Amino acid sequence: MNFITTNVDMKLSDFETEVLQVFWQHKQASAPQVHKVILKSKDVTYSTVKTIIDRLENKGAIQRIAQQGRTILYAASASANSMRKPLLDSFINKVFGGNSRLLMNHLIDNENLSQEDLAYLKDVINQDDKETS
Repeated sequence: MNFITTNVDMKLSDFETEVLQVFWQHKQASAPQVHKVILKSKDVTYSTVKTIIDRLENKGAIQRIAQQGRTILYAASASANSMRKPLLDSFINKVFGGNSRLLMNHLIDNENLSQEDLAYLKDVINQDDKETS
């Protein structure tokens, strides 16, 4: 799939992000399909989901890619990877006052990290040390 360039600094609400994740997971979807997925975790009306889809389209986060009769298919305009940093930066600013160390402390202290997770973190730190040396 080709992604068009979008404003990766766009501001997305939590629900907009949740709906966008559906498009990242399913590559393309119609509003009724997205509503069906969202209903598994949240009791929302179809019109609410359609409003969020319209907002995402207006922001350039998704785009219309096809139409089957009256049903419009949408796809994400940017990959999850290209959106991850601005979304994570926004989260760190909102929840941890912009301090990423607080996020790391929270993950290490409050999450049940496996030995495999800890080994991975050590590898990432060691790799970063090698690259900055």
